[in-house]
Amino acid sequence: MIIIRKRNPEEPLPMELLLLADPSAEMVASYAERGECWLLADGDGPPIGAYVLLPTRPATLELVNVAVAEERQGQGLGKRLVLHAVERARELGAATLEVGTGNSSIGQLALYQRCGFRIAGVDRDFFVRHYDEPIVENGIPCVDMIRLSMDLPRSDAGAGTSGPR
Repeated sequence: MIIIRKRNPEEPLPMELLLLADPSAEMVASYAERGECWLLADGDGPPIGAYVLLPTRPATLELVNVAVAEERQGQGLGKRLVLHAVERARELGAATLEVGTGNSSIGQLALYQRCGFRIAGVDRDFFVRHYDEPIVENGIPCVDMIRLSMDLPRSDAGAGTSGPR
């Protein structure tokens, strides 16, 4: 049974997982400690997926890392993590959830849009400015950050319109 749980602060960061989505251990450690790290596991086994949710501005959170173990990719686990992050952002009262991914991250761009995110802008040369080593994915140099966002309507907007299920 797949479970998603919040990382216990005494528990080590699943760095090998998080590095699948961001090649800089220094950047991962920095934002993971400032945000909420959630872990996906198969029962009580070790984490096979993770995401980090980070407050950025008032009423805005950013999904800064979504990672699934390579051997478990293609099974819908990334989508489960993203949708869980959307619900968590709603629980925290955020009005907006943002995410950024590389211009070369074709699969991630599709995933985020399938989950309801819309392209909001481009941070030109982001990966050139913030990473020492060049990144290439899908045969494409990763240079720009594609920013996506989702407005989060209040979950209580329809309160009282339907009975218990």
